[in-house]
Amino acid sequence: MSIFDSIFATTDSVGPQEFLICMVSALAAGMILSGLYITRNRHTDSYAVTVACIPPIVAAVIMAVSGSIGAGIAVAGAFSLVRFRSAPGSAKEMAVIFLSMASGLLCGMGYIAYAVIFAVFVGLVFFVLTTLNYGGGGKNKAARIVEITVPEDLDYSTEIESVMGDYTSSYELISVKSVNMGSMLKLKYRATMNDLSKQKEFIDKVRVRNRNLEVAVLREETDTRGL
Repeated sequence: MSIFDSIFATTDSVGPQEFLICMVSALAAGMILSGLYITRNRHTDSYAVTVACIPPIVAAVIMAVSGSIGAGIAVAGAFSLVRFRSAPGSAKEMAVIFLSMASGLLCGMGYIAYAVIFAVFVGLVFFVLTTLNYGGGGKNKAARIVEITVPEDLDYSTEIESVMGDYTSSYELISVKSVNMGSMLKLKYRATMNDLSKQKEFIDKVRVRNRNLEVAVLREETDTRGL
């Protein structure tokens, strides 16, 4: 029998030996996917453990329904909804969940070699694309979010934005919020800094104009939850 044949090809039932082989192989596939994903991606401990444990869970479900793919996918799909209904995830997180389920499905059907090859290949694809920052080449490293608190009687369109024009190549006022019972305004700008080494100088100039109130320059973060 070839290593690419199902280990259930010569038997009509799942014995202890076949069950153990499937569980170990599925866990190995899950660990491969989890390890390669978490190396280059932000994650939580619970997510890393979940990705590693999904393949043996799915494999056990498939073996429990005697290889019926339709019934197995229906049950495993119900399991997967638990995460997606409890917390929104990024596109990559959801993709890794489905990849883990696919490797578990292969193990549950007895195709051990295919499951391991699949986990290694796709895991490496994720690793390489993330390392190369695929799809993120246009991200501007000088992009910043600037939050400035000013007195409510200050004309920020001239006093503050004149300084913004000197230290940024472009800026956009994205929100104005009343704070401290209306005595102050909190301005939020999206800006591209001319020189990141002059952030302190920029803050000092703004503090002169806003009467030494709070100023914050923050790195612009990409929304990791969006698809």
